[in-house]
Amino acid sequence: MTIFDVPASSPSALQITWLILVCVLWIGFFVLEGFDFGAGMLVPFIGKSDQSRRVILNAVGPHWDGNEVWLLTAGGAMFAAFSGWYATLFSGLYLPLFLVLVGLILRGVSFEYRSKRDSKTWRTTFDWMLAIGSFLPGLVFGVGFANFMIGLPTKTGTNGFGNTIPLYGGGFWGLFTPFALIGGLLFVALFLTHGAHFIALKTTDEVHDQARKTASTLGVVALVLMLVFVVWGNARWGMAALPGHPAWLGVVGWIAGVVALLGLAFGWLMNSKKRDGWALIGTGASILFMVAMFFTSFYPGLGFNNSNTMSSPVDITTAASSQHTLVLMTIFACIMVPIVLLYTFWSYWVFKRRLNVTNIPPLAVTTAA
Repeated sequence: MTIFDVPASSPSALQITWLILVCVLWIGFFVLEGFDFGAGMLVPFIGKSDQSRRVILNAVGPHWDGNEVWLLTAGGAMFAAFSGWYATLFSGLYLPLFLVLVGLILRGVSFEYRSKRDSKTWRTTFDWMLAIGSFLPGLVFGVGFANFMIGLPTKTGTNGFGNTIPLYGGGFWGLFTPFALIGGLLFVALFLTHGAHFIALKTTDEVHDQARKTASTLGVVALVLMLVFVVWGNARWGMAALPGHPAWLGVVGWIAGVVALLGLAFGWLMNSKKRDGWALIGTGASILFMVAMFFTSFYPGLGFNNSNTMSSPVDITTAASSQHTLVLMTIFACIMVPIVLLYTFWSYWVFKRRLNVTNIPPLAVTTAA
């Protein structure tokens, strides 16, 4: 038997490896873009003047578009490594994914067009567009991953060739269960706290002080939401584990959730001690282990409840691409991922300087509108 001839009934090493790699890519996106989302949502509130708002925008300006590449990479990896997973998601979740796209478009337009006119109303409008555009993806991703944790329902359908395929079996409003809403609020609060820590790390003077004060309050809210979510999610999911899920992964999920709580508490403590870098590391670690907790529930059903489609389930073996494709992807990833990581570290090192309002020249306001 060669590496290309693995029985479809049992997951291959490469299938498991790529599920882990997809998890790593989502972690990279949420940790890096998470502070972008948080900072974007905080711009209208922490920035008391145009200059202070521009301090925040300049702090995230060199990084936001690069951080969004992690989302494209995570989505691309899902499409290439687990095409069945990707197809089933898109079979019924167009509207949530469209809302994410709208949010990302609003963010990009806000960054690019905010300073095109010397108008207070113009700039304020784009500040709120940035806040809304940062809020939408955080909320949608939180609701979505909460639903993945308990398992999205599937149903049997047919494609254009008459073949039987699994499809998403729920509706749009069915996604908004109380547990899913807690997940959405948790992501928003966690990103807000993460963003406030980043602003505090990258700024000085009044912007720094306001960010640290805001992070202290937001951290408590995020801790309460995370405590409820971790206990509720792991207890509920553990009592009704999806078919084929190993019991030991449920234990790993509990451990990851507890460590996520500890990371968030550590970030809050470091913020109170004015240790901005360690505070950011704490919330980053919390996001990391939170995503890891989600992915422990993804095996083998990839976030779907296949109880109604056991004849054609969506799982790590049925949704995976061919072994040949996974081999080629692995070779490519081994070459490109280190390059991307080196560039990421280099860009953050180059733009490591703290900013304050004295670094931002005032814009001449020629019109109030």
